[in-house]
Amino acid sequence: MTFEQSQTRVNLMRAFAGECMARTRYDAAAQAAAGEQLHAVSRLFRFTAEQEREHAELFYTRLSPAAGVVSIQADYPARPESHTLALLRFAVESEAQEHGAIYPQFAAVAEQEGFPDVARLFERVARIEKTHGDRFDRFARQLGDGLLFHADAETTWICLNCGHVLSGTDAPAQCPVCLHAQGYFVRAGDIILNSF
Repeated sequence: MTFEQSQTRVNLMRAFAGECMARTRYDAAAQAAAGEQLHAVSRLFRFTAEQEREHAELFYTRLSPAAGVVSIQADYPARPESHTLALLRFAVESEAQEHGAIYPQFAAVAEQEGFPDVARLFERVARIEKTHGDRFDRFARQLGDGLLFHADAETTWICLNCGHVLSGTDAPAQCPVCLHAQGYFVRAGDIILNSF
């Protein structure tokens, strides 16, 4: 089977379109979170949006042997929300679909059609989408349970604006160093190096 006749080519375009949409959804979610003064969550959405942009580019560049129009028909999630908690929960669902069903299926098809490099790409991106979903879920649970800025035990908090570090059960209402609002604080354990 040639690449131009393959379902893999179509699946790459579907994945490209889906990743572009995810990036746009996460950019919008970042704005909503910032509007609610949840700046750490806003940064989480922006950080993930940039990773989705990279995934889109990876899928798109695999299409280069098949220049031209690629027609696709696919279902994409659409649930415009305006509240950060709903946006986080929707992101968890979307990421679960990608890593749990869509990309594993695309990988299997690519393998069957004789495109093992594309199959590996789908598998690897699926694992990354799992980490996205887990991260969004952690923040959604914290926000939903009223624990985004409170912990049951002493926790290390970091101001994402100036880097001030302190310990306590609660993030301060305002950073004592840069005076930024509580929404800039995040648990030290929730920071991925250079992710925010």
